[in-house]
Amino acid sequence: MRMAYLALAFLLAAGPASARLLSVDDIYNLHNVGNPQVAPAGDWVAYTVGQADAKKDKNQTHIWMVRFDGSQSVQLTNRPGESETSPRFSPDGKWLAFLSSRTDDRKLAQLWLLNRAGGEAVKVTDLPGGAVDYAWSPDGRKIAIVAHDADPDAPDPKDKDKTPKPIVIDRFYFMEDITGYLRNLHDHLYLFDVASRRADQLTSGPYDDVLPAWSPDSRTIAFVSKRSGDPDRSDNWDIFTIAAQKGAVPKQITTFIGADNAPERLDTGSYPAWSPDGKFIAYIQDGDPKLIEYATHHLAIVPAGGGAPRVLTASLDRNVGYPKWSGDGKSIQFLVEDDRTEYLARIALAGGMIAHIAGGRDSISAFDSAGGKAALLISNPNMPSEVFAFDGRGSPRQITHSNGWLKDVTLAPTQEISFKSRDGTDVHGFLLKPPGVAGGHLPTILRIHGGPQSQYPLAFNFEWQIIAAHGYAVVAANPRGSTGRGQAYCAAIYANWGGPDVQDELAAVDYAVKIGVADPGRLGVGGWSYGGMLTNYVIASDTRFRAATSGASIADILGGYGNDQYVRDYEVELGQPWKTTATWLKISYPFLHADRIKTPTLFLGGDKDMNVPLHNGEQMYQALRSMGIDTELVIYPNQFHGITVPSYIKDRYQRYLDWYDKHLKPAHG
Repeated sequence: MRMAYLALAFLLAAGPASARLLSVDDIYNLHNVGNPQVAPAGDWVAYTVGQADAKKDKNQTHIWMVRFDGSQSVQLTNRPGESETSPRFSPDGKWLAFLSSRTDDRKLAQLWLLNRAGGEAVKVTDLPGGAVDYAWSPDGRKIAIVAHDADPDAPDPKDKDKTPKPIVIDRFYFMEDITGYLRNLHDHLYLFDVASRRADQLTSGPYDDVLPAWSPDSRTIAFVSKRSGDPDRSDNWDIFTIAAQKGAVPKQITTFIGADNAPERLDTGSYPAWSPDGKFIAYIQDGDPKLIEYATHHLAIVPAGGGAPRVLTASLDRNVGYPKWSGDGKSIQFLVEDDRTEYLARIALAGGMIAHIAGGRDSISAFDSAGGKAALLISNPNMPSEVFAFDGRGSPRQITHSNGWLKDVTLAPTQEISFKSRDGTDVHGFLLKPPGVAGGHLPTILRIHGGPQSQYPLAFNFEWQIIAAHGYAVVAANPRGSTGRGQAYCAAIYANWGGPDVQDELAAVDYAVKIGVADPGRLGVGGWSYGGMLTNYVIASDTRFRAATSGASIADILGGYGNDQYVRDYEVELGQPWKTTATWLKISYPFLHADRIKTPTLFLGGDKDMNVPLHNGEQMYQALRSMGIDTELVIYPNQFHGITVPSYIKDRYQRYLDWYDKHLKPAHG
């Protein structure tokens, strides 16, 4: 269904006549709303708001509350230079807990409690490795905390001149972006007593124990762990339970050979969820482990004592997340990712009927519920994410307005498009024209998403809007390899990167040219992560692009073995290079056939990236420089896969525009 608020947003897309255009400086105006949490009484919703601080050149996130009726909003934390995340109400609603590294010299997050009656927040833990996650017990007396093992070799922050100890690696999976090189340090469960402020360790061993969820009687904690074989060599996450008392022994509940509630899918909000009577646990079960992230993720339930699971959404060929039981335990609400949208659905345990209950042509990226009331995090192409209240009747109602500054900005209208790829496959995507431009034959930029197992959703896209505001048409596709269109569509590029997905991306450009929007002589392309990789594949397959930007990318796939965090996935999908060399060479064609590339290309990356390490971009830069093709390499110091320093983010957007201008604007030939 198309909701009234979404229709209104699109009608207002052009903005008032006096509105200005978006600029790269607006990254400092943008407020990033997230993590809505409904108070037990259903009267308030806590949420986070992140914003870039230009003076400190860092991002800060603070916690706010808004009444469910939208009549009042209150900022709860505002410590200069610090951030607070993961707000959670206590079951009686008197306390709001959160995580923050404020006052910690080691910059490790700890648990804080804020009395809603007033007063300052109080730090209540001092865990040597820092707190990662937590969950209140239903009786409010305990908190399950996920804490990282302390690093015995970590340097004292006060002793800056001490030589660090050598890093000794003996693991198969040995590196991870942001975390760095991995040693035998893990995440474990702690039981925190609210009254005594004491934390006792519950789990231990060479495993990561994550995603805690309490039983309704506050006696048992469900969590997720890999405890079979070598955890480094598989993605076989399972659900376990453990009594909430020191010395208890975990019990394995699920036995599926693939991933049950994999924490890598945490962006789907997939914590285990107990039924109100404590008899069942709902969770997200991955598909065939041989398909890794290409497999569709389904909603399942399992008896809390163990036994055969029941997959509830087996007939729904779409990824799901955020399972929440109804108060009577007769149904479960969850989010569904479907062809550029994300909507709220409900499935009845009796009969298995799935009902679409909220969401239209937009994106609901998170939700929480209590007492029959839900808070939804919704975005559309003209509105960054905001919190909406939903009581199950009518349409969701917007209750936060964190980006009111956009009312004075003219945004580019976002058009949904569909077209045929060269083999007849139906592909879906988006097209934007510069604000106020009615004509065609425009310089046009093809932007490519990362993943590849993700999708461009019907949500606000700052990057697209910046490029469009600068006078370019923007075309974007969800090619094969993307989610939202079913498992077969997603897995179509399995061990065949740069195959069907390249054809789908080129078909998007063909479509924009055919309808008269794109000037075929002024085409650009670019993306980040797999979007950068696919950019490399595109320019090695088609020479018509006159400018490209390739961020955090790889082209020599064979040469990248053992240099990043994806060794498990690579060996499942591509095989071991010494056994399946032909496969690795085939998908390395942008580097091995770099002489086919004629497109001036800007390469960018963070020097500490362990997701797609910088040396991969360096290789491509060197190849193009060797062949005399116009190229540059931009390195962002102390940055990981995702660039986070605000001035660097602004710099990256400006470099995109400058590079495209240099090669695509008429004044430059």
